[in-house]
Formats: sequence, C-alpha cells, structure tokens
Amino acid sequence: MRIIPAIDIIEGKCVRLTKGDYNTKKIYNEDPLEVAKEFENYGIKSLHLVDLDGAKSSHIVNYKILEKIAGKTSLNIDFGGGLKSDEDLKIAFESGATQITGGSIAVKNPAQFKSWISQYGSDKIILGADANNEKIAVSGWQEESKEELIPFINRYQKEGVQYVICTDISKDGMLEGPAFGLYKKILNASDADLKLIASGGISSFDELPKLEEIGCEGTIIGKAIYEGRISLKQLENYILNS
Repeated sequence: MRIIPAIDIIEGKCVRLTKGDYNTKKIYNEDPLEVAKEFENYGIKSLHLVDLDGAKSSHIVNYKILEKIAGKTSLNIDFGGGLKSDEDLKIAFESGATQITGGSIAVKNPAQFKSWISQYGSDKIILGADANNEKIAVSGWQEESKEELIPFINRYQKEGVQYVICTDISKDGMLEGPAFGLYKKILNASDADLKLIASGGISSFDELPKLEEIGCEGTIIGKAIYEGRISLKQLENYILNS
C-alpha cells in the first residue's frame, strides 16, 4: 500500500484544516518544499498536494508551489483543489503534477471530467469522492450533493476511472481513525481493479496494516504526521518492509 503524505496549501504555507473548515486553519510550516524534501528523505515517493486557495476560488492558484516541489524533488505528485477548466489542468500538468484529482467537477460537470479521462488517460485522473453520510460533498466540502457515494464511484469506474480518493469528511483531521467500514463497503461493491486511496482520520501507525488488509491501494496521511502521532521513521520502515 502506498504511503501518501498530504500537504495542504493556503497562501503558500503548509496548513491543515479540520473537516475542511477554513476557520480551523493551523499553519505547520511556512515552506512546503522543505516539508516535501523531508518526506522524500524518508523514502516516501508520493505526495498529495492540495491547493486550498484554489478549492475556494474554483481555479488553480498555488501552481508555483507545485512547480517548485516537482522541480526540486522526485516525488510523484497528485494535485487537487479547484481544478475546473481545461486550462487549469494544462497548468497543473505543465507545473509537474503526475496526477490530478477532480471532485466537484465530476459532480457538477461530468462531461468535462469524462473528457479529461479521455484526453489524459485514466492513470492520470483521480476521482475525488469526498463524502458525508455516504453523500458526495463538493465545493471544498461547503456543499453536500444528492449523489450517493457508491453509485457515484461505480458510474465513473464504467467511464474508465481507476483511482479514487475517498475522504469521510466526518473523520478528516479528527485523529479518531479512518472509515474502515466504509472502505470495505466500497471495495466490496466495486470492480476488482479499483485503486482506492483512503483519506481522513488516520491517527496511528497501527491503522496502516488494517487499511492494507482491507485492500486500499494507498492512504493519505496528514495531521497524524504533523502532530507527531506517526513518525517519518515508522513510515520509512513500513515502506522498506512492504
């Protein structure tokens, strides 16, 4: 299972929110590149980079940070947050993203999201399926849609989607453990080739083998690293032994 640390960006700084609420912002580092380099030093190969300013303003904002991290590390970067137009995607990939994540766009403009899958390939486009009570949330989690989580994922699998990041919003930033039951349910109800990436609520190292056992392809870890609940040394050992 891939270990994917998260760096969330507001005004060029590395921050974390709780349940996506911008009023809970906590700055952990003024320099996201420094954080990314430290991850790389511990054998981590993937990074989940979220443009929270972009998510709020519905277009890419922090692409210069993406460019800097991509240019000065060898991390595979999945970039998301406010990607709404073909131009946004072009900027993200030209700035060094390996993959992009589309969430709200997949709900609000499915034709455009499907066109991205056709144009860039399903290995480059990740479906962001962020949910509250198994309903898809959009617009930086400010709105709940009528879309049911599992049918939403299944529908996009039929369109060729391979990678899905699922965040249970009620767990995000709470350090109370991930939504094991929900991830089991998704994997049981989906095609076998689904690459499900767990996100939200990771609070201790012991949870990682459980997510791997369920069948998650990757897990995104944020606050647990920044708050010292999981050490980079533990993650390095996990990567070396997997």
